[in-house]
Amino acid sequence: MARVSYQVKRTCLIAASRWIPWGRSLTRAPLLRVAPVAGPAWVLAAGKKDLIDLPVLNEEDLEEQFVRGSGPGGQATNKTSNCVVLKHIPTGIVVKCHQTRSVETNRKRAREILRGKVDIACKGEDSEIIKKKMESMQRKQEKRKNANDNLEKKRMFKEALAAEMKTIK
Repeated sequence: MARVSYQVKRTCLIAASRWIPWGRSLTRAPLLRVAPVAGPAWVLAAGKKDLIDLPVLNEEDLEEQFVRGSGPGGQATNKTSNCVVLKHIPTGIVVKCHQTRSVETNRKRAREILRGKVDIACKGEDSEIIKKKMESMQRKQEKRKNANDNLEKKRMFKEALAAEMKTIK
């Protein structure tokens, strides 16, 4: 992938939150204010604080298409054009999102995914997403190592206990 340089604008967290519908009930979600590029925009992020360090995408740099969905769901899914195909023109990165039946929700999710992909493409190993994945992999490896060490200690203890029981008899 080609490296592209662009100006990254930071976002600032607003201490406010608002009630949003979640299934059959209401839940509180924090509001994030995105730094203005083409005007003020509000992004609703339910518990996603990692969006703060991702780059802000210009709407002029995006090419958006709505195509027919596919996969499970039958006729209701296959006949509606609620699958979003989003292309970042400067980098050529294409994202396809068909996670929900709602076009607006798919548009928001496609933009979040694209922001992450552009961040990874531009920053490479210095990307926050890559760093978090590496940290979680290291934690998993450490847990696995500790679990194997504990199993080995238990096995050694049982062997020592069995050998001691044989010497007593």
